[in-house]
Amino acid sequence: MSEKRIGNYLLPPGIEIFERGWLSANNIFLFGEDDVSLVDSGYCTHQQMTVDLVSNALKRHNLSGLNKLVNTHLHSDHCGGNAGLLKEFDCEIWIPEAEVIAVQDWDEDLLSFAQLGQDCPRFSHCDQLVAGKEINLGPYRWQILAAPGHDNHSIMLYQEQHQILISADALWEEGFGVIFPELWGESGFEGVAQTLELIEELPVALVIPGHGKPFTDVKKSIATAKSRLDYLSGDTDRNARHGAKVLLKYKLLEWRSKEMSAVKSWIAGTPALESIRKQMNLCSGDFEDWLIQALVKSKAAIIEKDCLVNLD
Repeated sequence: MSEKRIGNYLLPPGIEIFERGWLSANNIFLFGEDDVSLVDSGYCTHQQMTVDLVSNALKRHNLSGLNKLVNTHLHSDHCGGNAGLLKEFDCEIWIPEAEVIAVQDWDEDLLSFAQLGQDCPRFSHCDQLVAGKEINLGPYRWQILAAPGHDNHSIMLYQEQHQILISADALWEEGFGVIFPELWGESGFEGVAQTLELIEELPVALVIPGHGKPFTDVKKSIATAKSRLDYLSGDTDRNARHGAKVLLKYKLLEWRSKEMSAVKSWIAGTPALESIRKQMNLCSGDFEDWLIQALVKSKAAIIEKDCLVNLD
């Protein structure tokens, strides 16, 4: 098999990266003699594609099955394929320690799916990821690191020997994921700062983010992320407006096109957006109109025949 280079970095054996579109988080396939694991599983509408990606990788490397599925955090784009993979491969599912009770009880108030207006088929877990401990994934031992900010229960995975960081949504090449805790009155800005400081202290040669291509210029990406954090934390309304636009854009990626009445109904029925509406001190109608027009103005969507249509 040909060597895989990312910039000047040679990806070590036993690691494949399935770079996905924005509706599904990237998947990392890790395989060795004693273990075959996958990190994150994508969105539920893509779960058959995720199953197919894993099945094809197993065949390509003459592997018998998938042992473990590890979720960096429980947002629907990272765990929406869990149920499908569990059914297909009967694999162990590992989730962050802080999410155990929520998953055991399938508590809609603790899980984010309903709050964000998204879907995730119910799944069960086998074990938990505890920050400060280590886990075998494929042929390597990985450190489990706490990564609060985007999601205060999120973890990252670090492989010291090869200096690889699986950063999930804590660090992208051009920023990081929406700081959701701030949208419902919890601390998030400080968590992002702490996580970026942790990454800065690590010798990292390659970052595999939750979205977008893997990258090697970690110093530049951290500087970009810090600048972004300063901008968002300077005015909490900025983070709220950004979060609202991301949530609608994400849903539109799933819909592709939706009647305007259904779009407004979804906005009104999504608890996280209702919190943002109150923070912005707008009435429901004004908020719905503002949010739709904000997406259009940013050229992320167009209005066509009384439908909101996604623009890639």
